[in-house]
Amino acid sequence: MNENQQNRGGFSGKLGFVLAAAGASVGLGNIWRFPYLAAKYGGGVFLVIYLILAFTFGYTMIMAETAIGRLTGKSPVGAFQTFSKSKFAKFGGWINAIIPILIVPYYSVIGGWVLKYLWTNIRYGTKPMVDAEFFTGFISNGWEPFGWFSLFAVCTLIIIFLGVENGIERVTKTMMPVLVILAVILTAYSITRPGALEGVRYFFIPNFSKFSWMTVVTALGQMFYSLSIAMGILITFGSYMKKEISIEQSTEQVEVFDTLIAVMAGLMIIPAVFAFSGADAGKNLGAGPSLMFITMPSIFDSMGIGRVIAIMFFALVFFAALTSSIALTESAASTFEDQLGWNRHTSTIVLGVIMFGLGALSALGYGTLANVKIIGMQFLDFFDFLTNSVMMPIAAIAICLLVTRVISVEKITEEIELGGKPFRRKKLFCFMIKGVSPVLALIILLSSVANAFGIISM
Repeated sequence: MNENQQNRGGFSGKLGFVLAAAGASVGLGNIWRFPYLAAKYGGGVFLVIYLILAFTFGYTMIMAETAIGRLTGKSPVGAFQTFSKSKFAKFGGWINAIIPILIVPYYSVIGGWVLKYLWTNIRYGTKPMVDAEFFTGFISNGWEPFGWFSLFAVCTLIIIFLGVENGIERVTKTMMPVLVILAVILTAYSITRPGALEGVRYFFIPNFSKFSWMTVVTALGQMFYSLSIAMGILITFGSYMKKEISIEQSTEQVEVFDTLIAVMAGLMIIPAVFAFSGADAGKNLGAGPSLMFITMPSIFDSMGIGRVIAIMFFALVFFAALTSSIALTESAASTFEDQLGWNRHTSTIVLGVIMFGLGALSALGYGTLANVKIIGMQFLDFFDFLTNSVMMPIAAIAICLLVTRVISVEKITEEIELGGKPFRRKKLFCFMIKGVSPVLALIILLSSVANAFGIISM
């Protein structure tokens, strides 16, 4: 273990890493984004494409980032510059480090929306949220979205302030089991409703007539959200991992857990749409991002115990959003500590200032600042496009090039196999990292930019 690893925080063991990394992966990307994309892009055919990519492209990137982190014992900037002082290394390290700093403010805004819906269900039930104008009225209502964003952001910052083992690990060890229990209950309830079986079929049985190239591109883009790829998180968490822990076994558990939660989220929502929407099921499946905040409240209201189910659902989404927000913020805090020499408290305070500054733009972007747009986008949409569609694919390409052109694939595999640990999918990893993964990341980049500028339609 190098000096840097001795002086920084770390996970107490394998369980701490797995739960923290799973918490990073299981967020709004799984509970919110995955179901509406699966619903929109053909259900079963989208699921098949996603699973293939998750256990090839996703697996490769998770393994590479975790191994880089543990090999160097540093956050993204330091990890890249351990092997090279070139402009490429500086660029690759900083783009991986900046991404979470830009994501967590707008992510916390959406987390604030979830808190608002959870509180409304607890206090007033489902009735107020049935009208679509409830959501649009809320996000455009001046400073109210900022207030809920602030509450969510403060929850995140307090946990980061407490550190790795006492904050992040302790919270995720509590939240993740609760999240799983809520997911199982909600999934069981959804799939046992009359009419829900049609939704289960839609989600699990591929209809290849609905397949298109955009199904692949969209599934690839979802991979970044679902598995926390190219956000600096896995490099950072890898740097906290002890040498005696198996990288492959740990990351496989994260990979499987994350995918199961995404599938359960699909089973929570898609069968419920079929069961309670009747003739409007097709229309509601195509609702897109509004599925959680507009369509689902109406479905909850039509249930006999809709208030209870709605509270459980938004509590689940809140826990998922908070664990991911913690991981994003921790990645940024680690960069400040490693590169600037700041302590945990100073790093957290500075991050808080950045979060509130950028978060205010996104929180007020549909209300007070509605007329201010960047390339035709509201602030939240712009930050999402910039990070997910542009920066994350570039960061993924940089990671692939770092492994293949600078560190060497052999050195990464040595780190994975350290102490005689297994590396069962070694051939797959080498095949993907040397050519397929960077090409796929480039496809996402070009397709997303072309879609944003109206060249193609996703």
